[in-house]
Amino acid sequence: MSETIDLPELRSRLGDDDVTLLDVRTDVEYEGADGYPCDPRQGHIPGSMHMHVAELMEASPDRIRELVGLPPGTEIVAYCHSGARSGVAAMALRAAGYNARNYVGSWHEWSRHDDLPAETGL
Repeated sequence: MSETIDLPELRSRLGDDDVTLLDVRTDVEYEGADGYPCDPRQGHIPGSMHMHVAELMEASPDRIRELVGLPPGTEIVAYCHSGARSGVAAMALRAAGYNARNYVGSWHEWSRHDDLPAETGL
């Protein structure tokens, strides 16, 4: 399985109970209260868990498993604004035993598709 996921595959897997989405942006980005002005919409992908990338980077693999609360081997798709923070998060998640993938297009791509769902708030 690839370490990245693209929009067509992610779109086809929305609602798939075997995939956990993890937004690793700041709280205000996730909530949709603030974000990059280049994005036509703010918010997050519905059903996404939220954890700031710094929490993952500062944690041991054992602590990451505690924070995430899912069994090792779970498929997790990390995303951020443009794929950089989520790439780092995916590496930390893989080190903790998860089948982690990076959605490189991230919110920058997702927000441009009005047909894709978005949520705001916690």
